[in-house]
Amino acid sequence: MTMFKVFPGHYKAVTACDYHPKKAIIATCSDDKTWKLWKFPTGELLEHGEGHKDWVSDVNFHPDGILMSTCSGDSTVKIWDILNMKCVNTIIDHSQPIWKNKFHESGDFLLTAGMDHTCRLYDMNNFKCRMSYRAHVDSVNSINFYPQSNLFISGSTDKTMSIWDIRSNFCTQTFYGHLNSINSCKISYTGDFVASADSDGIVKIWDMRMTKEM
Repeated sequence: MTMFKVFPGHYKAVTACDYHPKKAIIATCSDDKTWKLWKFPTGELLEHGEGHKDWVSDVNFHPDGILMSTCSGDSTVKIWDILNMKCVNTIIDHSQPIWKNKFHESGDFLLTAGMDHTCRLYDMNNFKCRMSYRAHVDSVNSINFYPQSNLFISGSTDKTMSIWDIRSNFCTQTFYGHLNSINSCKISYTGDFVASADSDGIVKIWDMRMTKEM
């Protein structure tokens, strides 16, 4: 594990990055209100995008590699056509800053999580909000889809994680155990385990089959 390349990216904090699903490209976003596409591993700048009015908190490639989504402190999600270098849609349903956005592996849906205590599911065919998920009582900081599944998990400042079913639109399970805000939750490739990290520096591993902390 040796470092082989360092290059200047943004002039403020880099908040997220994502790998292109088909090409050697990395997308980054920043508190400087921009996103950028870089050739990997040379670090050559390919595209530079502006449009958000506040910090950009997350970036995510669509599975087909043509579209990309970004979300921001300006409470919007923007869908970008990276081939034609233009914004094709702006989603304005959230009432407060948005922390995360994730495409479903099918490419049919986009999931967002915001400071307004909600997760929202969007239909990529018409960019309309299909469902708003409300169970957390504070900011939703992290979301991830289960692999090969219609389920997703959310982590919140209210110290809980919840599992949701996008078919029934119900919360199927809530996990308690953290003593501070959950900032990130990641699902294993098999879907059997979840790792969650909080503001106290604690990482917990959860067994999804037994629905309990390991």
